[in-house]
Amino acid sequence: MHALAASPLGWLCMGVAVIFGATVLRMVKRSLVEKGSVLVWSLLPASLGLLCGAALGACGGLLAFCGACLVSSAYLGGTAPLPVGDKAVLVTGSDTGIGHALAKYLDNLGFVVFAGVLNKDGPGAEDLRQTCSQRLSLLQLDVTNPTQVKEAYLQVSEKVQNTGLWGVVNNAGILGFPADGELLPMSVYRQCMEVNFFGAVEVSKTFLPLLRKSQGRLVNMSSMAGGIPLPRYAAYGASKAALSMFSGVMRQELSKWGIKVAAIHPSGFRTGIQGTSELWVKQEKELVEHLPADVRQDYGEDYLLGLKSYLPQIPAYCDADLSPVLSSILHALLARRPHSLYTPGRGAYALLCIFCYFPLWLYDFFISKLMSVESVPRALRTLEAENKDL
Repeated sequence: MHALAASPLGWLCMGVAVIFGATVLRMVKRSLVEKGSVLVWSLLPASLGLLCGAALGACGGLLAFCGACLVSSAYLGGTAPLPVGDKAVLVTGSDTGIGHALAKYLDNLGFVVFAGVLNKDGPGAEDLRQTCSQRLSLLQLDVTNPTQVKEAYLQVSEKVQNTGLWGVVNNAGILGFPADGELLPMSVYRQCMEVNFFGAVEVSKTFLPLLRKSQGRLVNMSSMAGGIPLPRYAAYGASKAALSMFSGVMRQELSKWGIKVAAIHPSGFRTGIQGTSELWVKQEKELVEHLPADVRQDYGEDYLLGLKSYLPQIPAYCDADLSPVLSSILHALLARRPHSLYTPGRGAYALLCIFCYFPLWLYDFFISKLMSVESVPRALRTLEAENKDL
């Protein structure tokens, strides 16, 4: 090893390593790629060079090292973000939560932002007016209203003209009332599908001509519940799963137009999507009124009342820092090779891996412990008591 370091070949190898290391550090500073990925791709050449040097000698080690450097440089070079320039992005659901934070975030970075809001005179819209630059335009946009979607398209196309629209972020969504799938009224299923899926499809289809002009990006805000089954999220999860599948198909079909499509599967973040206490009362009343008598009898009043108590607990398990989600969306918008799927937040990727690669009984057991509830339906309590008596 000392002989190699003292030889001209050793000095050459060391020089290449220094140059490559300096290049990597420069890329890290201006790259959107995760630091962990940079570290892996930086250590690859050195590790491979040492192994090949031991097995093949100095010349073989140097050749392997240079080859690995070329591969790593090609990968890291593709992670350098595109310039923001005058890129225009439409964000739906900008009244609150992720959409509201994203509109501010992109505006601060210099994007031309079209913020679609459900209520153009609401507090969320007013906050955007007060805090954002003149580049941001507010659009009255209920994604379930085809007329408003078409009007938003006309307003956007008039402003972007021949440059096209760089990005569409389908963020607008609702949670519905978290409850057992059997208990949820069909109106909740339909509403979740209308907003979370059909609304996103309507917006995507309407704005795709503008994305084709720019060869831009379509980013769909799905959910962890759209990739894995979670108790009490039958309606919400089904609508987000439909959106995830739509994203996958669009990614394949739109590639010929140069449009890149990404789906975001965040874990729990504090966005206010669960709604207010007044909304919970209304949703609970609707749920109870539509229950058949035998179903209400089997579950029991105490179990049904316990469903509402679950909603105020949701924020306690959610992360208030939205930056991982915002960073993922930015990467999807500006990376030269964006990922098809992003899983920002604690546990999102881990749970997806458990669901995909482990036996389903193990996943079900893990989720039952992770999301265990104290309340048990009346019929099951009665049955358990009878079995104990026997």
